[in-house]
Amino acid sequence: MAKTTTKDKKIFVLDTSVILYAHDSILNFAEHDVGIPITVLEELDTFKKGNDTKNFEAREFTRLLDKLAAGKMLQDWNPLNGKTKGKFKVLMETDSEVNAHKVFGERKNDHSILNAALALKAVEKKRQVILVSKDINLRLKAKSLDIQAEDYETGKIKNVSTLHTGKYELDDVASDVIDDIFKKGATDKKNVLARKKAVANSYYILKSEKNSVLSRYNSEEKTIEKVEKMPVYGIKPRNAEQTFAIHAMMNPDIRLVSINGVAGTGKTLIALASALEQRRNFKQIYLARPIVPLSNKDIGYLPGDIKSKLNPYMEPLWDNLKLIQSQYKESDKEFKAITDMVNQEKLMITPLAYIRGRSLSNIFFIVDEAQNLTPHEIKTIITRAGENCKIVFTGDIYQIDTPYLDSQSNGLSYLIDRIQDHPMYAHITLEKGERSDLANLANELL
Repeated sequence: MAKTTTKDKKIFVLDTSVILYAHDSILNFAEHDVGIPITVLEELDTFKKGNDTKNFEAREFTRLLDKLAAGKMLQDWNPLNGKTKGKFKVLMETDSEVNAHKVFGERKNDHSILNAALALKAVEKKRQVILVSKDINLRLKAKSLDIQAEDYETGKIKNVSTLHTGKYELDDVASDVIDDIFKKGATDKKNVLARKKAVANSYYILKSEKNSVLSRYNSEEKTIEKVEKMPVYGIKPRNAEQTFAIHAMMNPDIRLVSINGVAGTGKTLIALASALEQRRNFKQIYLARPIVPLSNKDIGYLPGDIKSKLNPYMEPLWDNLKLIQSQYKESDKEFKAITDMVNQEKLMITPLAYIRGRSLSNIFFIVDEAQNLTPHEIKTIITRAGENCKIVFTGDIYQIDTPYLDSQSNGLSYLIDRIQDHPMYAHITLEKGERSDLANLANELL
């Protein structure tokens, strides 16, 4: 393979959003060079305090940069780790023919980053300078100043429309095979899928001219097993996908489950009901969600104490719990069990930030709105799993509320793409809305 010349090597200029997304992004540009505007370091300094992932990423990047510098001057090109890596330097905002502050009529950090890229482009006339940012507005501004701009692609899913859905429908199955599944509870994989490759814990709707059956592929036994429609804590599955999701959450051999679906498909409801059904198998049930500040303002902006500030974010989770409890009378033991679990903190509804750093042992852990997490946050949560821990991620990959994430780069899409076909993992995409006819109308037509 031909050796890359200096002229062929690109220079990627990183925006703050890229570093807050992945602190090791500086190492992911192969043999090309990387520039870090001084303004980015100033912005990272404002993020160094706190317990959110962005604070962790800011601190880790600062440590990484200090290690890479190893006493060298950062205004010079310094080698990144490894012979196949390029070099890096900190870029100063120097004068250039075009000034972003004047062009856009406002002095702000984004414009200082653009000026650093413009100055570098003026110096490195023979090389390609590319601004890398998760901020689409900054990329558009860069392109208007004739700076090439790209999104940070590492870990990004190329085509979400081809993501694993966890469910398949086969219409041409022999009726005697389906009869065999009903009688014995399972049949050999080759009787249904022949030589076709099957993903571990995939679910199938098998149909013949006479009958049909819901089933799952057991990759350990190489069999297609019958899936029973199972109510959980008073909640009955209303369609095949909900039946499959409940089966995955109730199966003790499956330790990690993800559920994707639009609003009203019952993701959180069936996850919480499944957890309550298994309450005796776990020490605690945690239901958590990431806090996405209103209008991008910190929760400190909201009035009241910490509980009052968090209530608006947690209310949808309490709504699901109340709906499950409403299936019973106040005198029923199931009704009282939920109240007792909340009072004794065996059932915790809490912001995700309060869970970080803990060891999750003997816990059924549900993470709601997982599409608002980064791939690194998903990985961090899973790596906290201890003995007898089950983790369920629910969300809608098309409903992103976090800046700098999209359907291709969010943590839920990343999880579905990367861990499929592992015997401990199952995924189901819920397609049919079950909240109400009115909610379905909005999802379909608006």
